[in-house]
Amino acid sequence: MPKKKPKILLTGASGFIGEEVSRHLSESGYYPRLMIRRPLQDLRIRHFDAEFVQADLTEPRSLAQAVKGVDCILHLGARATFESYDTLRPVILDGSLALMEAAADACVKTFVYSSSLLVYGDLPYEVDPETPAKPVLDYGRIKLETEKRLVRAASSAGITFAALRLPHVYGAMDLYFQQIRNGLLMLPGLGRNTFTHLHVADTARILIACAEQGYEGISPVGDDLPATWAEFLRVVKLHHPRARVLALPQWLALTTTAAITPFRHYRPHPGLETPGAVRSYNCNIAVKPGLVWKDLGLNLLFPTIHEGVPAVLQDLAANNEKGAKS
Repeated sequence: MPKKKPKILLTGASGFIGEEVSRHLSESGYYPRLMIRRPLQDLRIRHFDAEFVQADLTEPRSLAQAVKGVDCILHLGARATFESYDTLRPVILDGSLALMEAAADACVKTFVYSSSLLVYGDLPYEVDPETPAKPVLDYGRIKLETEKRLVRAASSAGITFAALRLPHVYGAMDLYFQQIRNGLLMLPGLGRNTFTHLHVADTARILIACAEQGYEGISPVGDDLPATWAEFLRVVKLHHPRARVLALPQWLALTTTAAITPFRHYRPHPGLETPGAVRSYNCNIAVKPGLVWKDLGLNLLFPTIHEGVPAVLQDLAANNEKGAKS
C-alpha cells in the first residue's frame, strides 16, 4: 500500500518560485493547499490539481484556516524587493512569525522557510552552514532575523524547521529572462563578481524534498558551479545570440536608482530599481557545491548554468510559440 502523502501548505504560491513548486506538487499527487492573497493572483496556477485558500500574512486571523489540517508548510510568501527594513518587516518578519504561531496551534509537523544568500556579505570564499552571516542589506538583515526567530518558535512548538538560503534562482518567468524576452536586459553592474545560481525546477525539488524528508537545519544551497554574472550572460548569448544586454557600471546604477527611489511607490514591484538591488547584484557570494543535496540523496537536473540556461531559453521559445498561436 503506497504511503499517504503529507498535506502541504504552500505560501507565495503565485510567485515565480511558488508557481514552480505548485506545479511539482500537483503533478506529484500531493493535492497541495496553495495560499494566495487575492483571487486574481491564482490565474496562472488555477489549473493545477490543488486546493486554494485565500489568506494574508499581514492578517494573522486569516491564517488559522490556511494551516488547518496541514502536515507541512513550505513558506515562500514574502515581499521580494530590496527595500528598507521597515517596509519589509510586516510581511517577512511579522508575517512569518504569525504563520509559525498558527502552525503551532494547528500541530503542524514541519516548516520549511525560503531564505536568501543575502544573509551573507561580500565574501572572497565559498560559504557553507558554518560561515558567519553578516548581511549588508536590509533585505538580508530581516531574512536573518526571521530565521532566528522562527528557529526559536519552532523549537518551542516541537516543529521540525529548515531554512534554505537560496541563491539567484532563474527560469523562464524570472525578471532577467522576462527582460530578455521583452527585448533588452539592463544590469546594474559589469558582472565580474561570482554568485551562485540555481534553476527554478531544482529549487522546487529541493524545497519539496526538505518537506518530504523532514530536513532540519539552516544552510545555503546552489548548483555545482558558482559563476560570474558575466559568464551567466555569456552562456545566454551563446544560445540566444539576439539577446540584447546593457551592463551599467555600478556607480551609475547606484546614482540612477537613488534618484528614482522616492518615486518607487508608483511601481508595485520595484525590481532592479533600488540601490539595494544594485548592491545585491554586485555581491560576491559563492556556495560550496553539494550542500543539502547530498543529505537528501538528490541529484541536480541542471548541475550548472551550462545546462540550465539553454533549458530556460527553450522554455522561452516554446512560450513565445504558444503565445503566437493563441
